[in-house]
Amino acid sequence: MSEVKTKVKTFLSRFFGNHDLQSDEDIFALGFVNSMFAMQLVLFVEQEFKITIENEDLEFENFRTINSIASLIERKTAILVQK
Repeated sequence: MSEVKTKVKTFLSRFFGNHDLQSDEDIFALGFVNSMFAMQLVLFVEQEFKITIENEDLEFENFRTINSIASLIERKTAILVQK
């Protein structure tokens, strides 16, 4: 598991109790996410990875799984490196 995925999983695990969250599990379908948690997740991603989540990034698909969150982070950090 990449360092990005490990950090995301560690963050999410604090909220998911004893559930061993897998990289491709849909956190929305599992019922773990409410609007307050969604905001905490966005803030965590921005602060931990030093990126800005824009309005167009706020799609369920970008935050549905550990894999999709990691992909968003990797895309956003790749953009920063190119600038």
